[in-house]
Amino acid sequence: MKVFGVTGWKNSGKTTLVAKLVRTLADRGFTVSTVKHAHHRCDVDQPGRDSYLHREAGAGQVLLASSQRWALMTELRGQPEPTLDELLTHLDPVDIVIVEGFKLSGHPKLQVIRAGNNRDRLPDDISNLVAIATDDEQINPTEYGCHGPRLDLDDSEAIADFVAHFTGLSHDSRQ
Repeated sequence: MKVFGVTGWKNSGKTTLVAKLVRTLADRGFTVSTVKHAHHRCDVDQPGRDSYLHREAGAGQVLLASSQRWALMTELRGQPEPTLDELLTHLDPVDIVIVEGFKLSGHPKLQVIRAGNNRDRLPDDISNLVAIATDDEQINPTEYGCHGPRLDLDDSEAIADFVAHFTGLSHDSRQ
């Protein structure tokens, strides 16, 4: 499975972008699942929640992880939070998994930066940052530790094109 991440600071627009990416890629005929990392206690699939929005957007599966539990619902009962790689083994095969959060995992990811929000660079231990999606034309990706392009946050089609090209996702590789 191809794995691609969307990361950034709180309230930067990560979930909105993930939902748009899922919808766009699913509309193109690809099978898509998501993994959403939560930093708080969470219950899944309530209207208005992130996991609900991912599923509603067309994801075949939604796997939500936090320090308290992860779902396709499994209570952790004091065990350590699973790594992204461990969680991915629980998903059915799809063309691509879009990961929201998991900043420290090694998968390729783009950072969402909204002009009116926290524009700080992510910590230096964040690896594999391959693009910046922003609504601020003044953002220089290299200043954020990224050697990839700056993408228009409001152009989900172009972002989906980038993700598909970067991951090698093509209609020939569809299941």
